[in-house]
Amino acid sequence: MIFLKKIQWLACVLILLLLPVSASAAPLNEMKSYIESFYVGEIDGNLHDATSAEQIIDMLDPYSAYFTAEEFDAFINSIEMTSVGIGIVIEEHSQGIYISDVIQGGSAEQAGIAIGDIITHIDGNAAAQMTTSEASSLILGAENTSITLTFLKSNGQSVTKTIVRKPFSLPNGTSKLLYGNVGYIALSSFSSDAAGLVKKAIRELTANGATSFILDLQDNGGGYVTAAEEVIGLFPNAKDAYTYEDASGSYLIRAKRQSIQFPKDTRVLINRYSASASEMTAAALVDQKAALLYGEKSYGKGTMQSFYELSDGSYLKLTMARFAGPAATVINHVGVKPHIETTDNAKYKAHYDAVAANLPAYRELAALKNVSTHKTFTVNFTHELTTVPADAIDLVKLGEGQVDAELKIEGSKVLVKPKEELASGGHYMLVVHPTIKGLNSMMKKGSYLYVTVK
Repeated sequence: MIFLKKIQWLACVLILLLLPVSASAAPLNEMKSYIESFYVGEIDGNLHDATSAEQIIDMLDPYSAYFTAEEFDAFINSIEMTSVGIGIVIEEHSQGIYISDVIQGGSAEQAGIAIGDIITHIDGNAAAQMTTSEASSLILGAENTSITLTFLKSNGQSVTKTIVRKPFSLPNGTSKLLYGNVGYIALSSFSSDAAGLVKKAIRELTANGATSFILDLQDNGGGYVTAAEEVIGLFPNAKDAYTYEDASGSYLIRAKRQSIQFPKDTRVLINRYSASASEMTAAALVDQKAALLYGEKSYGKGTMQSFYELSDGSYLKLTMARFAGPAATVINHVGVKPHIETTDNAKYKAHYDAVAANLPAYRELAALKNVSTHKTFTVNFTHELTTVPADAIDLVKLGEGQVDAELKIEGSKVLVKPKEELASGGHYMLVVHPTIKGLNSMMKKGSYLYVTVK
């Protein structure tokens, strides 16, 4: 990226900001000049009659905007997943604001705040009726300023602490090893270090035994186009990134080949909130048969925005190009359609399919739908059984790992009883391995099936 008068290759992520009512005469004239030179789209009105930044922006598409210097910094921070506050993730609660996560290295962690604490007062204001947006506006603030919070601890104790606001980073990339040696990587934003985060996760998961991968782009609203070019370059069959279209014509942009590559059978997840750079990535993979996509049709934003710095330090974000897939697949207002559409979180089906792909000699049985949270599974055989090895039957929580269960023989049946209740609304997989001995034979073929919990 080039942070001069023109800042190129920044694709929009969705963010709500207030537009200033006016700007000085010089920046207004600069805005008009940039629009006439670079804007791609319809102008709804007479640009030269506009007397404020707000009037100008109202004539343009929804992705063009005007930013003060402070708003520009906030926008960039949203892409890089950085902010200034105390480093907590919050949810609404009847008693106040519930802390669902504490960011490592943030001020809250250093002050001894823990997951499960409930904020009851913010600078003396009762938090019981606050929305998360209202609470966030009070908790976030300028660096090195202080905020006084009262917490209800899990032991019932009320604690008041004054905490200094500091910059912190939200985790953009998360990863874990799922059952079946499936590596799962979730990317929340196409930040400048997105490809580096994914490569690091691939290395670590591979070292821990991962043989197949899932890349989750659900709810990823986009970010830098260069980051998308690099992430696309992680897929061995994806040579091109996208088709770039502006007033001068269209050009095929190559992906940035990476030293580490995903396996060819990698599964990628998208949903209706996957937008911009996420859709660029998804379209590149579909057009080049470089991955299998799961989920919902994506948002449908196939335009690029650049930032233009104005003389007073403010910025114009302007739509200056469109993009399509490498095979010219249209994205704008259309979205990218996955190969396998799901109504639930696509992670479940992708995990199930990844495990099944590693069990080619097993047969798939009919799914069990809407079972009770207290379900005991019965596996029937054609002959009486003698022994059941502890690892003969696996109950798997999809998107996670194996569930502890007790195996019990009753004649020609094996009862599989989970040691804890199944999660309501959860998705599971039951895998029966061909290691169970009967009186006269050993089971020769394994099986598996999909389970949903009501």
